[in-house]
Amino acid sequence: MKCIVKSSFCVLLSFLLIFVGGCGKQETGDYDIYQTSYQYGVLKGVSEELSERHLMGASLCKNPTADFGTDLVTSQVAQGAALFNVTEQQTLYAQNINAQLYPASTTKIFTLYVALKYGNLDQEMSVSPNAVDQASDSSVCHLEEGDILTLRQALYGMMLRSGNDAAIAVAEGVSGDVDSFVALMNQEALLLGATNTHFVNPNGLHDDQHYTTVYDMYLMLNEAVKIPAFLEIFGATQYDAIYRDARGNTKTQHWVTTNQYISGRESAPDGFTVIGGKTGTTGKAGYCLVLLSENADRDSLISIVFGADCRSNLYYLMNQILRQFGS
Repeated sequence: MKCIVKSSFCVLLSFLLIFVGGCGKQETGDYDIYQTSYQYGVLKGVSEELSERHLMGASLCKNPTADFGTDLVTSQVAQGAALFNVTEQQTLYAQNINAQLYPASTTKIFTLYVALKYGNLDQEMSVSPNAVDQASDSSVCHLEEGDILTLRQALYGMMLRSGNDAAIAVAEGVSGDVDSFVALMNQEALLLGATNTHFVNPNGLHDDQHYTTVYDMYLMLNEAVKIPAFLEIFGATQYDAIYRDARGNTKTQHWVTTNQYISGRESAPDGFTVIGGKTGTTGKAGYCLVLLSENADRDSLISIVFGADCRSNLYYLMNQILRQFGS
């Protein structure tokens, strides 16, 4: 039985998150909610006019100024959500889509995009002490210092197992250091018109100045899915990584996706086919999911839920939105 009908725990948690200030946009005191990547000064030589020209020339779903459809679903269990019909270029559901929220590990969607744009999938990289220096409760794919693996392997570990260690290894492998890679992320976000986004790291671990919006995430995924290698990794169910440790010994790891639609632990509504997705969870971000799917008409859909109050409600609301507006 779904969390929403099983008990009042998640609803109570939702109210606590809202009124105590534990999630996303409620904690705006630590950064200016009107600041952008450009205004933070991380983008040198890139103008806001360039991103505006991109938006004017692109075929994109409209960014509405007001919510709609929220009264037809259980919208109160999340901080922001949307459904975009990419094929028809229509926004079908909108809930706080321009509010700056914490994306947690859905950040790795854009890390994957930037790595594919600037890196070589077959390049080998050595895992640094910095990459493996993760908190005991951090989501990792158990890389060890000195491991030698390819960018491709690290990206699968980052996306399927949601490895924060792999995300750091990717950033360092592509750009030499994390700060340089994050600067690329912010630059690329601006170029796509995602001007309400500011990244601080490549993995989505909490930082008050690391945020995006539902609409910006749509812009980023909408561009990323144009890359075949992105779709291959984004939609993978599992992956076997065979690489070398610091002594040259062969290591093997088996990684399985955290996306319950792809793993089969959760079912999409009838008529919908899930192509790929990425989850994300932190205490302040709540439960997040960014999904790419097709409806019965083979229309491509991007659906996003940010800041759900529990995992069950995350999938419950996502299914409601798809069923109500996506057919």
